[in-house]
Amino acid sequence: MPTTAPAFSDATASDSALRRFLFGLPGVDAVGLEARAASLGTRSIKTTAKAYAIDLAISMIDLTTLEGADTPGKVRALAAKAVNPDPTDRTTPRTAAVCVYPDMAAIAATALAGSGVKVASVATAFPAGRAALDVKLADVRDAVAAGADEIDMVIDRGAFLSGRFLKVYEEILAVKAECGAARLKVIFETGELSTYDNIRRASWIGMLAGADFIKTSTGKVATNATPANTLLMLEAVRDFRAQTGVQIGVKPAGGIRTTKDAVKFLVLVNETAGEDWLDPHWFRFGASSLLNDLLMQRQKLSTGRYSGPDYVTVD
Repeated sequence: MPTTAPAFSDATASDSALRRFLFGLPGVDAVGLEARAASLGTRSIKTTAKAYAIDLAISMIDLTTLEGADTPGKVRALAAKAVNPDPTDRTTPRTAAVCVYPDMAAIAATALAGSGVKVASVATAFPAGRAALDVKLADVRDAVAAGADEIDMVIDRGAFLSGRFLKVYEEILAVKAECGAARLKVIFETGELSTYDNIRRASWIGMLAGADFIKTSTGKVATNATPANTLLMLEAVRDFRAQTGVQIGVKPAGGIRTTKDAVKFLVLVNETAGEDWLDPHWFRFGASSLLNDLLMQRQKLSTGRYSGPDYVTVD
């Protein structure tokens, strides 16, 4: 089973050691964090930079459908859109991945075969995470066996909020071991963690346990990705790499719907973690409607005309 980064092995030796480590992290200045996020969100970019940002954002999208009404046909249509987002312009980048429930992973894998677009599958009793560990691990095994390249797991928020941090850590370790070659994204559901200090602690638990990405949200609660909570997580991965040499990705998800929103997040990435994270391998948007707005804005830049919502498919 994977172990934590050597520089922090003592921190995860016991429940009390992990608690001491987490409560020894610097406290978050909420006012300062939100002010910095707001300030970075006011940055304006030139037209040439906007064109680059739009294409980069498209290439970072995990195009997502996580509904009870999902069908094989819907997943195949979404996969086709991920591979060829704008049929009228073949220069449009592909998205990074298509994200589905485990029972749809095989459908997505077949539809995306050879395209370079990854199959991401949620797992571990998404979105609530209320299941026994063996059930969660079976969920992961099924998704990987069906062809998932990436697993998006949810942490046990009940365990976290009641202070059972080692349980959260050990569960992530166990899921990571089941992933094999698949990359693991760990979802905190930041809207349920209540405080920025909790988000910082959850970020460190995820990183120590071997997450390949830390992710804000399921998109199923009222508060999802925000500039402030994403900024905080970007600071965490930056600091973790500075201390361990290990780079970890960040995925804000839920509520990011417009090109303007996406550009704000890309500015946060550049100004906080740095250019190394401006790559789909290290930064993703969990989104469904964002792609359509990016495509409309891309069309406007290339033709000078705004095509409107009928220009893109309704997913």
